[in-house]
Amino acid sequence: MSELSDPAPVAAATTPEAPAPDRIEPGPAAPDAAARDGARPQFEVLPLPLETTAALVGEYRWIENALYRLLGEWVTDMPIAAVQVHLDGQSMRHAWHADLWAERLPVLNGADPDGLTVPSAPSVALFATLVGARVPTDGPGSSWPPAADEELSRPGALPRLAGLYRVVLPRLVTTYERHLRVVGAVTDGPVLRALRLVLNDEIDDWRAGERLVERLVTRPHDVAAVYEFLQRLESAVVGAGARSGLVTFPGPIPGE
Repeated sequence: MSELSDPAPVAAATTPEAPAPDRIEPGPAAPDAAARDGARPQFEVLPLPLETTAALVGEYRWIENALYRLLGEWVTDMPIAAVQVHLDGQSMRHAWHADLWAERLPVLNGADPDGLTVPSAPSVALFATLVGARVPTDGPGSSWPPAADEELSRPGALPRLAGLYRVVLPRLVTTYERHLRVVGAVTDGPVLRALRLVLNDEIDDWRAGERLVERLVTRPHDVAAVYEFLQRLESAVVGAGARSGLVTFPGPIPGE
């Protein structure tokens, strides 16, 4: 796999500006201002059942906590100091998101909040592939990180970064945006506010990460390594049942 190295310096007069956010490729188009502000659909939607909201928020908590721990581990093995600082800051934001979702977990009779914090099959497949572990075939697991004996070939630093910013965060942004379309402003006000806060952070981190990846991809070999891993990552997620986004919603989403 590709190894990271500091991009070669060039004269200031020929240094292009960092790509504008609307050049994010591949992945979904960058959301517009209305999406960032959590714009509501122009029609009424029925509130989600409490059990459904609990399952969604529980998985959000699991995903954000997994990202916090994963990026924290990556800080120690990235060879460029600027990348380490970048990942450390984003890791801390994911930790805050996980705490935010923990506070928004609905209270269900006899339900342990930690028991609700479980991933679906696509989330398990995504994170297993991202770290080079074997994708489970007997349903989603509930522990993180994977056991040491499940470790396979570890992806290189640059492919992992590309996977994070071209698969993981775009799919997570899509998931939060879809939830905004069905959340009830009256019945789920705290969840709505959390969605808006977290979504804004994820979009900012996605854009910053894409700019970072574009600066680090400097050789044809880098391009080949990145896209080979992106294909593997998307194949694992789609093979586990993901379609739009990462988390499955029950029923249709208005506007889709």
